[in-house]
Amino acid sequence: MDGDVRLRDVTSDDLAIFFEQQRDPDANYMAAFTPRDPSDRDAFVARWAGILGNETGTIQTVLFDGQVAGSVLSYQESGRREVSYWIGKEYWGRGVATRALAAFLAHVVTERPLYARAAKDNLASLRVLHTCGFTIRGEDKGFANARGHEIEEYMLILGVDESGDAP
Repeated sequence: MDGDVRLRDVTSDDLAIFFEQQRDPDANYMAAFTPRDPSDRDAFVARWAGILGNETGTIQTVLFDGQVAGSVLSYQESGRREVSYWIGKEYWGRGVATRALAAFLAHVVTERPLYARAAKDNLASLRVLHTCGFTIRGEDKGFANARGHEIEEYMLILGVDESGDAP
């Protein structure tokens, strides 16, 4: 867990790095719910234009020792604020995702409740979310482009949900 993790606003230079990270087959498999064709640059540019233009969204670039390691974002989905992140494979296993998400939750997006989703077999992401205080609140299924079939996922929550129940 050595190394400095920081967050900053996304710059246009970050997008080329995000695109290359998105193309990694192992990262796609783990994330599961990815674009249909991770190597389609036009689709990537269009998707990121939507992300950056989304008034309900908040996105930060994750830096590890000054290098772009990935991104963390929050957005409205079906009336709920969700969080998501992507860390480049070369930064896995260093605590980058956990430290970036923890900083994001403490200083950038403090609204609660906050929701997240993860493929049931993505144990690393589930560990990150759990460490940051998320608890499993349900299960769902969805088509995972990266795997070419429907898979099971966990739905997680941080904070009090609409029923007033704490996790």
